[in-house]
Amino acid sequence: MGNAKLTVGLVYGGKSGEHEISLQTAFAVMNAFDYDKYEIIPFYISKQGQWKMGGVLGAPFAAIEQLKLEKEPVGMAAALSAVFSGLEGGGQTIDVMFPLLHGTNGEDGTIQGLFEMANIPYIGAGVLASAAGMDKVVMKKLFHEAGLEQCEYCYFSASAWKRQSHELVVGIEDKLGYPMFVKPANLGSSVGISKANDKEGLIRAVETAFRYDTKVIVEEFVDARELEVSVLGNEEPEASVPGEIVSSGEYYDYAAKYIDGKSQMLIPAPVDIEMADRLRELALQAFRAIEGSGITRADFFVRKSDGKILINEVNTMPGFTPFSMYPLLWRETGVSYQVLLDRMITLALERFRFRQSLKYDNE
Repeated sequence: MGNAKLTVGLVYGGKSGEHEISLQTAFAVMNAFDYDKYEIIPFYISKQGQWKMGGVLGAPFAAIEQLKLEKEPVGMAAALSAVFSGLEGGGQTIDVMFPLLHGTNGEDGTIQGLFEMANIPYIGAGVLASAAGMDKVVMKKLFHEAGLEQCEYCYFSASAWKRQSHELVVGIEDKLGYPMFVKPANLGSSVGISKANDKEGLIRAVETAFRYDTKVIVEEFVDARELEVSVLGNEEPEASVPGEIVSSGEYYDYAAKYIDGKSQMLIPAPVDIEMADRLRELALQAFRAIEGSGITRADFFVRKSDGKILINEVNTMPGFTPFSMYPLLWRETGVSYQVLLDRMITLALERFRFRQSLKYDNE
């Protein structure tokens, strides 16, 4: 840690349905760093869960495919040894880890737990907040406890679906009515999400969702505007101006987010000051409800019939692609991409120092 430059380990890829999205995020972040201030070490995790580590970068990669480190001889043992180097009595190889993993096995608290065991600082939410932010059911229960209003929903496991699918369908129809949205409970970026307009569509949607997770959540349809707020901080978080998503499709699915490029982001959102302030306040409440730290994006529905604000979800590792809402909202608020990265690193180091000051014995 004696270097003038901070060494940042970028971790991306992962054993997840959002592997390719992670690569997009990593490529954007890698190109945004100031290489006069930071040394970047890339860590690629394959779809099979294998780690590879690249050398110290003096400049970003020119193409996304280079992120897969196919020409690097440094394999899994050496990569993990670098992460855990601080526990071996010598100096820490890396000053701070930057997990850019989306979805399961990364955004869900697993990689955060690894970094905690390695006693190394890392950017973003901790284990608890990451896990709660990934599991939509747990998240919604925490929102309920915090008094945040949200849409009606049902959830069930794959084993329950196998045992009593007919009863579950009847119960869902009675509670929610059509149309409704069916989602894997533990996946983001709208992967595996379907809209069901009738019983046959519901069954198909559930079967699709179970391809990605062992738990499914079904939500009522809300005719609403979709607004988002970025949050940054630890104990004293700040909220950005709100932005609005106007989807190119019937709803904001994976294709609308990452493929067709036709969805619109209105930044700032065309709302009055009172609603903007309320959205920011609710975003901070949602952040605290999951005990967030570092970064989070809070997503809301604003019901068209009466203007009621409903919390949809939070994302503890929002995308950093060139067309991602999180950094664009901060830019509109007055925080540039580079300054945002600097602040995220500072927050990670502050959180690490605070946790290091805690006692772990009775002496």
